[in-house]
Amino acid sequence: MSTGPANPDPAARAARASDADREAAVDVLRQGCAEGRLSFEELAERAERAYAATTHGELAVLTGDLPATRVVGPPALRRANRWVVAVLGSTARRGRWRPDEETTALAVLGSAELDLREAEVAGGGVEVTALALLGSVEITVPEGVDVELSGLALLGSKEARVADVPRRPGTPVVRVRAVAVLGSVEVRTKRRRQLR
Repeated sequence: MSTGPANPDPAARAARASDADREAAVDVLRQGCAEGRLSFEELAERAERAYAATTHGELAVLTGDLPATRVVGPPALRRANRWVVAVLGSTARRGRWRPDEETTALAVLGSAELDLREAEVAGGGVEVTALALLGSVEITVPEGVDVELSGLALLGSKEARVADVPRRPGTPVVRVRAVAVLGSVEVRTKRRRQLR
């Protein structure tokens, strides 16, 4: 399967895609997300469409704007955010940003918001340690992403309000370890945006 520029030959584009072709396309999409070319949400949506594709042409549309091979040298990545801190105030990470594989969100008498829908997530997932002390931490994930919430709530709350939809193939897992003392930690989904 060619994942580079679209093949102008209509017969080649109409050829049936194999399972190996679909897996190769998803690998290109994962690499694109790891390099910051696709957001977390774009990866989830395109991977779902890749697994449902039946022809090479459908796969080419999903990967056509990504390089087929890795460029020599390290990719230009945004600096990973390891800490998101709000003390007596609020802070938010939205849009395109790169969480570290292990990110900590701390809210003391304040609120911290992490929106992972357009985040550039490298590897197989992200682990968030959410600490809410008389404050709140809110984490937003795209629909179809697996969320694992664990931890402790002492005179506070921890809650996962994610859409009841099947996991999208190829999407990373979001693991949240919560500690809420007189505060709250919430993980939720919002409707995904359509590809433009």
